[in-house]
Amino acid sequence: MKKLAVYPGSFDPITNGHLDIIERAAALFDMVIVAILNNSSKNSLFTVAERKAQIAQLIKKFKNVKVDSFDGLLADYMAKTKANACVRGLRAVTDLEYEFSLANINQKLNPKMETIFFMPSEENTYLSSSVVKEVYSFGGELKQSVPPLIDKALKKKFKN
Repeated sequence: MKKLAVYPGSFDPITNGHLDIIERAAALFDMVIVAILNNSSKNSLFTVAERKAQIAQLIKKFKNVKVDSFDGLLADYMAKTKANACVRGLRAVTDLEYEFSLANINQKLNPKMETIFFMPSEENTYLSSSVVKEVYSFGGELKQSVPPLIDKALKKKFKN
């Protein structure tokens, strides 16, 4: 049986922290699906189509990683794809309680679902998409925190 993992998130935008987790998950699983949640209640900077295209460009080097999007419950998406594990990142202690409760709820909804937590590398410990967007919205930049493709896309979005 293949080991299939889903790495869900908004990835708005994807950061070097996300890419670090994708790379490490790709080394452990036969296939990793980076699954963009289409959350209509969130006011996203990039459309799902834009994020999908960005991520597809950034994961080209991985033969066992693909990008997808989904609506609804993660537990249902996991069952639909027959994924063995859900990959999540834990940046700081503040993430733990929220992620732990999500993992428990998801396992109640889909008992076959396991959640695997990855700690970020030191340089990505406090990095989040929200912080990245806020910095760029005020004309700043975090070139060390996002791939060049995303740096360019953020500058273009906030130029308008």
